[in-house]
Amino acid sequence: MNEIRLIIDSSSNERSNQENNLRVVPLTVTLSGVDYRDDDSLDLDKFLEEMASSKVAGRTTCPSIQEWLDALEGAEKAIIVTMTSGLSGTYSSALQAKDLYLEQHPTSQVIVVDSRSAGPELSVVLEEIKQLVMEDKRFVDLDEEIAKLRTKTHLLFILQSLHNLSLNGRISPAVAKVAEMLHINVLGTASMDGKFEQLSKARGMKKTLRDLLKQMDEFNYQGGRLIIDHCNNQADAEKVRDMILGKYPKAQITIRPMGALCSFYAEEGGLMLGFIEG
Repeated sequence: MNEIRLIIDSSSNERSNQENNLRVVPLTVTLSGVDYRDDDSLDLDKFLEEMASSKVAGRTTCPSIQEWLDALEGAEKAIIVTMTSGLSGTYSSALQAKDLYLEQHPTSQVIVVDSRSAGPELSVVLEEIKQLVMEDKRFVDLDEEIAKLRTKTHLLFILQSLHNLSLNGRISPAVAKVAEMLHINVLGTASMDGKFEQLSKARGMKKTLRDLLKQMDEFNYQGGRLIIDHCNNQADAEKVRDMILGKYPKAQITIRPMGALCSFYAEEGGLMLGFIEG
């Protein structure tokens, strides 16, 4: 099989790796009129400082069609994984780029996957796609195979700050303030249609982590691949890892920092967990 190029957007918290034939296409977050490109040039500390002090709603911008075309350039076969179409135009932009690329390169083949998620779940999907590619399956069969594996991957997240959500009109400022004062954390997931869905809220991290582990059991996690992304919260990420290893000693767990896009949604102290069933 010809080499398959893998392309993903920066909501995955991945970074480009030429040796692994991976391209990462960045989104952009705008805070107080300043654009922060979600790539290796990002000053994350400055970004987080600006986000915490901002009094106006920020916004995100999906990659342009040209940026997707640049990532596809020269590829005979490619698989693109994007963040959920339920929150971003990224998937639509990638689809338009695919159509243009195939007009220019009619013998090429491109698959575009709507993850209906964000953050580490995209990376888990990506790792499973790599396994499918290594099995040397026919490219025309990969679309169906990826759709099947997507039913087995999940996202859970913990929010310790609701400041940004209040600025963007998702919740009232009063609710965000009370949650901050009472140290209320929100546990959520990505719904079937790719929207962020609240599962529970709890006072304090200890109770939240118990709810998290219970929810992982309900999603049939049994020690498989797991990625924990954090927004300036290595300590709690390690607590989650240690709790999971206590139950599943052979679990494959990776801890990573979030980039700009996920930090924008998860905020300071936020955690995102992507994992696969079984």
